[in-house]
Amino acid sequence: MEQRPRSFYYLAAFFCLFLLFLYGPTLTIGILSFQGKGGGLTFPMRGVSLNWFRELFEQQAVGDIWGSFRRSLALGLMVMVSTVVVSVMAGLAFRKKFAGSTVLFYLAITSLVIPSILVSLGVGLIFNQLGLKVHWTSSGFGSQLTWTLPFGLLIIFAVFNRFDKSYEEAARDQGATSWQTIRHVILPIIAPSLIGVALFGFTLSYDEFARTLLTAGSYNTLPLEIFGMTTNVTTPVIYALGTLTTLFSLAIIGVFLAVVWIVGKRRSRVGSDAGKAV
Repeated sequence: MEQRPRSFYYLAAFFCLFLLFLYGPTLTIGILSFQGKGGGLTFPMRGVSLNWFRELFEQQAVGDIWGSFRRSLALGLMVMVSTVVVSVMAGLAFRKKFAGSTVLFYLAITSLVIPSILVSLGVGLIFNQLGLKVHWTSSGFGSQLTWTLPFGLLIIFAVFNRFDKSYEEAARDQGATSWQTIRHVILPIIAPSLIGVALFGFTLSYDEFARTLLTAGSYNTLPLEIFGMTTNVTTPVIYALGTLTTLFSLAIIGVFLAVVWIVGKRRSRVGSDAGKAV
């Protein structure tokens, strides 16, 4: 049996430490959320129960948990749809070079390197100076788009760089209009990538804190509400909330992956039927 070099074990140990560092806090919160009724925020466990999960669904004096969840969900959907639509439109526009396209591209992705808190501060100041109300549906929505749109653009640009234009040429040869080509050829082909952009847009918005801190107005999103709870909540109910939100995020990712799998199966089925017809 071939003996592995010592460096292999060093790398394996480093990778295990990385996984522990990455998932350890989440697992710890998940375990502590099942504390007994008399348990606290730290180990050791004082029994095991679902008491703190039940308290989440009772009247809370610590904050507007479910209201903030609904706001984060609505904001995430708004950002997701906007990110997908704008990214696709920009991707189609940038397929042909035009004056200033390079400068416009770099301006669009510059917000990725600007500290998020500065973006939040700038957007909030602009709304105040213009006499507009700072609200999660307006200033909060705009500040989050500065975070999600660059990712969407980079993904779509990469997709179109690999796109085979012969499909479009074949559609036009068959008499398809530009809109018909986009609707029946381009969009179905890039559908899995669009689902990825949608997932990026929603998840980045759902857990965004810094860019929403000074732009949400009087109503907190869920990350802001959780942050506020850390200053006045002294029971594991905050751990129960963290566990549920983590499970919700994983469920959303699972839904998107299932949609990608269904789309891939449908495309392979259609391709197989077309091949048999030929």
